[in-house]
Amino acid sequence: MSLRYALLGLLSEGPASGYDLLRTVKHSLATVWPATQSQIYTELTKLADTGLIEVTDEGPRGRKEYTLTPAGLDALRTWLTTTTPKTQVRNEAVLRIFFLGVLPRAEARAYLEGLQARSSQVHEELVELEHQVAWDDTDLSRFGRIALEYGERLTAANREWARWALDQLPPED
Repeated sequence: MSLRYALLGLLSEGPASGYDLLRTVKHSLATVWPATQSQIYTELTKLADTGLIEVTDEGPRGRKEYTLTPAGLDALRTWLTTTTPKTQVRNEAVLRIFFLGVLPRAEARAYLEGLQARSSQVHEELVELEHQVAWDDTDLSRFGRIALEYGERLTAANREWARWALDQLPPED
């Protein structure tokens, strides 16, 4: 359901084609809310069918440009102000940590080292993304930068936690 609101939010910045939205999702939202091309185009069709967006321009090869309608803006604002986001997350990586004791210590250590390496890699990718984006004074850019900072801090914390967790393991058998 949140992909719907992600697209409404992106369209609040101005009209865009499905391709434009896919590119924006890939370069900004994918770290928090990834979506495939088919998911985006399916949701755009649903949004248009419900009157939350409308096709305002059609180009060659079936290219459509979508614009947020007043009803779409109202729906986005309602979602932002009257719903409580779900903060309880299922995390398979952390669930596995509960049961690492069934593995030989070397395998448990390798698992935690893998978590540390992945956290470091994602952190580096976010830092690189920060340098690639042409930040400006638009709301999407400003709040996108704030969201990116959340990701940078979260991945840094995960990396530090993994280092700590490795230190908690007893010596290898």
